[in-house]
Amino acid sequence: MLASLSSAASLGARSPAPSLLPGLALPPIVVATGPEAQRHFLEFFAATIHNPHTRRAYARGVADFLGWCAERGVTALPQIQPLHVAAWIEELGQHVSVPTVKQRLAGIRHLFDWLVRAQVVPQNPAVSVRGPAYSVRRGKTPVLDPAEARQLIDAIDVSTPIGLRDRALIGLMVYSFARIGAALAMRVDDVFVQNRRLWVRLHEKGGKRHEMPCHHNLEDYLHAYIDGCGLAGDRKGALFRTIGRGTGQLSQTPLPQASAYQMVRRRAAAAGIDTAIGNHSFRATGITAYLKNGGTLERAAAMANHASTRTTQLYDRRSDDVTLDEVERVMI
Repeated sequence: MLASLSSAASLGARSPAPSLLPGLALPPIVVATGPEAQRHFLEFFAATIHNPHTRRAYARGVADFLGWCAERGVTALPQIQPLHVAAWIEELGQHVSVPTVKQRLAGIRHLFDWLVRAQVVPQNPAVSVRGPAYSVRRGKTPVLDPAEARQLIDAIDVSTPIGLRDRALIGLMVYSFARIGAALAMRVDDVFVQNRRLWVRLHEKGGKRHEMPCHHNLEDYLHAYIDGCGLAGDRKGALFRTIGRGTGQLSQTPLPQASAYQMVRRRAAAAGIDTAIGNHSFRATGITAYLKNGGTLERAAAMANHASTRTTQLYDRRSDDVTLDEVERVMI
């Protein structure tokens, strides 16, 4: 499970999957608390957290906190008090953003809840610690206006497999409001025909399956990509794949999220777009364009698979146009 834990086999249980948290060793405080503490610590990450991104984020926060405690003389988990958590949170806030502080505090709370139930510690030292206040009405994700998005897509050379793939991936995020994680998790058979129209099936966070009909442009992009790269016969294979080194052809390896980000940045630079966009920018771009053209917030939330319209509002950048118009009234 937590890779590099060669001692896992000595915990009295079968060793967990070695790839769960590669490269993370058991913190010394956990080791010093005893075998049962070690086992339940590992089980927290294996049994309670299914999203790999959340697991990695919580693991980083927990490792940082327990390392911080060790540097201050704490030698075992039951010795950790609310004062330790509060002091760590205050110090952490000087170096990272408020959302990151809140996320790491949540990880500590969940871990100690689990350890209390397992009777490893008598109480949760994080439960009484308040995190910093945070309120946001507008998302930070950079967005493109429709003309810039069209400029980016049109600048892609689709005479090669990599060009067909990149246009299809960017088009999917723009027209279906797909998260990058859901897009890269798709298999070829997640693109299917229903009612004589192409649909996509997205596997979203929390195990939610979300199906969307394709915009006619996206339909063209996906057909061109699947047919042009010969993917139709590999229905269970990854939809978006890496390019084989030296071949210029698609491999069998799913495209990693970091590679998708590098591709987006490379394509934006080649298209002459200065906005510092990332993978998530296309979701915000698509939602904003939809709302500008008369779409409703409730429908946008359903299309984006948001549980609340308040989340969708973070992606709505229509107010940017109003602000720019007002700024230009300062005629000096």
